[in-house]
Amino acid sequence: MPPLNTENSAKTSGRKWKQSRFTLVGFNFVSLLVCFFVLRLVLFFTFKPPLPSGGGDLVKALLIGLHLDIFVALLLCLPLITWLAILPDRWFRASWHRFLLKTVLFLFWMVQIFLLFSEYYFFEEFKSRFNTVAVDYLLYPYEVFTNIWQDYPVGKIAAICCLVAAGLLFLINKITRPVWDTPTSLKQRALVWFGAVAAVVILTPTVGFREYRFSNERLLNEVANNGQVAFAAAAWTHNLDYTAYYKTLPADEALQRTKTLVIEPNSKFVDKPDAFQRSIAGSTEKPRLNVVILLEESLGSEFWGCLGRTNTCTPFMDQLAREEGMLFENLFASGNRTVRGFEGVLSSFPPLPGDSIVKRDRSENVETIARVLKRDGYNTIFLYGGRGVFDGMRSFAMNNGYDRFVEQKHFEHPTFTTIWGVCDEDLYDRSIEEFRVMAATGKPFFATVLSVSNHKPFTYPKGRIAENPDYHQRDFAVKYADYALGRFFHAVKKESFYDNTIFVVVADHGARVYGSQSIPIHSYEIPMLVVGPAVVKEPSRVSRLGGSLDVTPTILGMLGRPYQTMFFGRDLLHSPPEGGRVLLNHNRDIGMMRDNRMVVLNMFKSSEFYHGDPKTEGMKKITSPDAADLEIEKDAMALYQSADELYTHERYRVQSGGQSSAK
Repeated sequence: MPPLNTENSAKTSGRKWKQSRFTLVGFNFVSLLVCFFVLRLVLFFTFKPPLPSGGGDLVKALLIGLHLDIFVALLLCLPLITWLAILPDRWFRASWHRFLLKTVLFLFWMVQIFLLFSEYYFFEEFKSRFNTVAVDYLLYPYEVFTNIWQDYPVGKIAAICCLVAAGLLFLINKITRPVWDTPTSLKQRALVWFGAVAAVVILTPTVGFREYRFSNERLLNEVANNGQVAFAAAAWTHNLDYTAYYKTLPADEALQRTKTLVIEPNSKFVDKPDAFQRSIAGSTEKPRLNVVILLEESLGSEFWGCLGRTNTCTPFMDQLAREEGMLFENLFASGNRTVRGFEGVLSSFPPLPGDSIVKRDRSENVETIARVLKRDGYNTIFLYGGRGVFDGMRSFAMNNGYDRFVEQKHFEHPTFTTIWGVCDEDLYDRSIEEFRVMAATGKPFFATVLSVSNHKPFTYPKGRIAENPDYHQRDFAVKYADYALGRFFHAVKKESFYDNTIFVVVADHGARVYGSQSIPIHSYEIPMLVVGPAVVKEPSRVSRLGGSLDVTPTILGMLGRPYQTMFFGRDLLHSPPEGGRVLLNHNRDIGMMRDNRMVVLNMFKSSEFYHGDPKTEGMKKITSPDAADLEIEKDAMALYQSADELYTHERYRVQSGGQSSAK
């Protein structure tokens, strides 16, 4: 028997591999891994996340990333594997098929390269892989894609995507030239397909949404993640079954603990033992003052000179706070989206994981400050510079206590618009007109005014401030927002209704997210300024800890009239100072902070604990929680669990007769 020629055998095997139609798959698979790896390196070296354990954490990040990348690349290649497996040789060789396949591959790589650019810019803005923001934005393509076109070099990026895709297609043609005329048996095609499916089946259980959370440094975890996995996780968890994913207490214990947390000295629960509804004491002799909430887009504390910034972006608001306002200087937003500020400020409702209740499907019967004041004889109105369909804001407002909703389409001749809506000046001018008409009816009014100018692309009318809007700088947009507020207050002080109106300026959330914690609380700090001679007799500062949920109870406390409530927040002016707390949300993490301690409740029924000053970036994760930490954890569990129960069963509503709408 002649000896085997192993060298020739190896060459033959190599040729067979290169001549197989599945070489196309191999090229795409490896190319995807390379692209994902390059993006991860770019993110790491550009944004420089700290390495708590040195180079070991970087190695872990790369290995975890490789695992996720392999899974994603395999899924992306599976349609191509399936197509090549079912296609007979004569069709595979046909000219029409070559043209079709090359066209599809070109478009595929155009999309993939574009997604890489998108991930980079998304990371630059949100310090995160694709998350719930990305999912939400896809629902509103008009605002989002027009904003992207205005704010980013889309034309140049598209040209680069074309060039890179064309280059990859050239390499594919060169490497796979022999495959078009090489037959592949049905058996071989079946083996490859079944092998690929088996690999997907085997890998799927190993890929977890929390796999990448190996470090105490949030930014490093985001670098380790894969953007397409992150997007899928965000989409899949839009409407979470709360009790299936988060720690819970026995139902009775959760309710009783929650009732202890929300009760205040001037309140009492209704007679039913399982009731959450409360009566707040007050005097019907108190005047029904008008109330205006100016909900400011992204106007975080970091911009305000009166809250510590040396080169202030808010000179007018600083002056107003110094000379005639009540400034709340220890307030934190409940999230980093407008809808989180919306539900927190207006409904005093905890920021549940998943979608905000503004966007959910059981929000026709939700308690709001508009409902409370409407029951007390107020006219109510919501004014918004953008489109009310965005994030379901119009639907939520009109279903929950607002008589009218004024939006972008109602501004016939705006002086200036961006893709997000009319400029703040136009919004405030229209607001004063509406207030004047409502005041003339003799009934008190409540208004919420939501601004849009402090939002990418950060453009505003020229000539209002010294800075040029063509530079698209956030600080400039903040200065314009401050200018527009100053103009508003200068004008509204001349109106007859000014002296009996409470004006509340509060940010919906901070401007950007930064920090190591799973919930980067330092970037959640927001201001609240109350103005109006009817309640603010002299300038003052309030240092009590509070959050978005405390805004409405505090306003109603200033009015001093009795009302029925389901709210989770506290009246910061009439509650014991030691009970201050903040409820928070970031992506799918929820938490509570008090006494310089923060607990974060993660999906899959786990918790994290932090100690430190939330006004710095110094809150550090601890591995051995003490009794005080565990007590805060139980309180957080109770509050969120009770909120989910009330919302899910549509019981977060007080009927006009004073009875709960419990079913």
